[in-house]
Amino acid sequence: MRSPGLLSAAWHFRIPQGLGSVRSVILPSALKGPVQGLLGPTPNMLFKTLVTAFLAASGVHAHATFQQFWINGVDQGDKCVRKPASNSPVTSVTSNDLACNVGAASTSGICSVAAGTTVSVEMHQQPGDRNCATEAIGGNHDGPTIIYMAKVDNAATAVGSSANWFKVAQTGLVSKDYWGTDVMNAACGKVTFKIPSTISPGQYLVRAEVIALHVAGSVGGAQFYMSCYQLQVTGGGSASPATVKFPGAYTAT
Repeated sequence: MRSPGLLSAAWHFRIPQGLGSVRSVILPSALKGPVQGLLGPTPNMLFKTLVTAFLAASGVHAHATFQQFWINGVDQGDKCVRKPASNSPVTSVTSNDLACNVGAASTSGICSVAAGTTVSVEMHQQPGDRNCATEAIGGNHDGPTIIYMAKVDNAATAVGSSANWFKVAQTGLVSKDYWGTDVMNAACGKVTFKIPSTISPGQYLVRAEVIALHVAGSVGGAQFYMSCYQLQVTGGGSASPATVKFPGAYTAT
């Protein structure tokens, strides 16, 4: 269930823009509904305790992972995704896990796609559960969806934290109380974007990410949900966009 309205609290962080530039931005923390009671003193400590317990219990069920990949509307399944070990978020912006998630082992599968092609990544709360009646990520886990790519020598063995990443797509706050995650939920968990037509051919990692801001009113409260996909890009050009590192692209303050 969703509660209306945004609080005035904000989350400060650095985020790459476009093909390589970086700027600092302030995003509304989107702390909603019962979370407001946790931001200041309340005379009813029992209520506060119950709310905290409720959020802790329900938050686990709202966690999610990116799992499947689509090329021109054709389902590729999960053959080229590095599956995270769990659906829990990464919360440290200095952890190497910020690149491709915790325990996300590489796979032998590589999806081949031409530069300029429309592709989609697909997120769901539980492994293999693609039921569109269930939100891809729920529990007021509102925030932007962001896509990065990194050219690598071998997508099956590349280390995400050593790669050089450039951003290719982002959907943030679309309108009041409506985020990129809401757009994704309305599309049955899919985030759709184009492989840049100007990048050089070769092997790439694609990093799909949700940044959940529901408890980001305090430093370290943002939750990062990401998966990496292994791609072979054909065609294209010779563009070499500016890049960032994960960790390194974001700061907590």
